Amino acid sequence: MLALDRVAQSYGRKAVLKDISFQLAPGQIGCLLGPSGCGKTTALRLIAGFEKLDSGEIRIHGEPVARAGWSLAPEKRQVGLVFQDYALFPHLSVAANVAFGLSRLGNDERALRVQQMLKLVGLSREAASWPHQLSGGQQQRVALARALAPKPRLLLLDEPFSNLDVELREKLSLEVRDILKHEGITALLVTHDQHEAFAMADVIGVMNEGVIQQCDTPYTLYHQPANRFVADFIGQGTLLPGTVLNSHQVEIELGVLEGVVDGDCSEEGGCARCAQGCMVDVLIRPDDIIHDDASLLMGQVERKAFRGADFIYTLRLPGGGRVLAQVDSHHNHAIGEHIGIRLGVDHVVAFQK
Repeated sequence: MLALDRVAQSYGRKAVLKDISFQLAPGQIGCLLGPSGCGKTTALRLIAGFEKLDSGEIRIHGEPVARAGWSLAPEKRQVGLVFQDYALFPHLSVAANVAFGLSRLGNDERALRVQQMLKLVGLSREAASWPHQLSGGQQQRVALARALAPKPRLLLLDEPFSNLDVELREKLSLEVRDILKHEGITALLVTHDQHEAFAMADVIGVMNEGVIQQCDTPYTLYHQPANRFVADFIGQGTLLPGTVLNSHQVEIELGVLEGVVDGDCSEEGGCARCAQGCMVDVLIRPDDIIHDDASLLMGQVERKAFRGADFIYTLRLPGGGRVLAQVDSHHNHAIGEHIGIRLGVDHVVAFQK
């Protein structure tokens, strides 16, 4: 449904996008995730037709919509847009906002489509309300209904939940995903918030400095990051020094990790020099450390963060290293206390020194 093929864009001498490639199948929800200034919003604007690319090609439903020197007009791309600031018309009712892009339909057909969209987003009772009478979450649902009403081939969402509080943001992310899946809409979300990305997207392209560092499912990005940037940007974790014993074993302070090595130290990561005795950094996630009172291996609590269902402890190891541990909230340990821990690593992720 959507394909970016070696798309590049510069502003003057500054390269914003560097030959990025990305694609979505029909009905798939994708995300471009990365820090501010990484190029993700520029990519979205190129897809929408608001800017012209320098090189490469963009295709929607197999049809070219942009290449160097040529760009199909935005209104001819059949692309829906949901913006960060909602962009609702304050002088129009909720129903009139949703009907705005349906001028080609007859009155009865237009009214029916508006009714369908408001029911879909759970706002049938607010049809006659004004935008300022709605909460932020309700306004965002109106913006979504308006974007979906013309039945676009592709929906683009630009940081759509960033103006909402954290709890509402996650709730609405899941609701919007359900709506898009129900309608079979192909969508691309742009965000800097990994929780939004994980809640909504089937596939995520992690971007940095105009390059897609890794494009994969949320699960794979978390457990098998391709490089240090992805490992650091996705989730929490610490890096412990390790020594490669062989292609399936790495030794760290906590013991020997066994399994296929991922990360840039693996063959898939393009490392040809990692061999027995090589020094690496090993990624340890909080859920890799298991609280075990029977274990002889101890960690000293340096910091603790209570999150309701669990604690995130920062533990100092006997050799001086530090790890994060996700521990059930019933185990409330004091700062300075030593607790038993053991490893529960399923994915060995190592990076070259």
